[in-house]
Amino acid sequence: MGYVKCWTIALSVLFTTSCSAPPPPPPQKTVQKTVFDPLTQSIDKAREVQVTVDENAAKTRKEIDAQERGASTP
Repeated sequence: MGYVKCWTIALSVLFTTSCSAPPPPPPQKTVQKTVFDPLTQSIDKAREVQVTVDENAAKTRKEIDAQERGASTP
């Protein structure tokens, strides 16, 4: 009888461990799209364009100041 109890316990433990679900994969960080994505993309693009325009305006302003002072242009 001792063997039957040991085999019964061993089989039940093996069965429960073998039938348990594998651990779930770690959650992935995904960017959720919203209705505002096209609007925010437009705003970001406009900000980038504004930076370019500001840089060109500053460059032009420096060139004009240099010409007013009589500096030669390359």
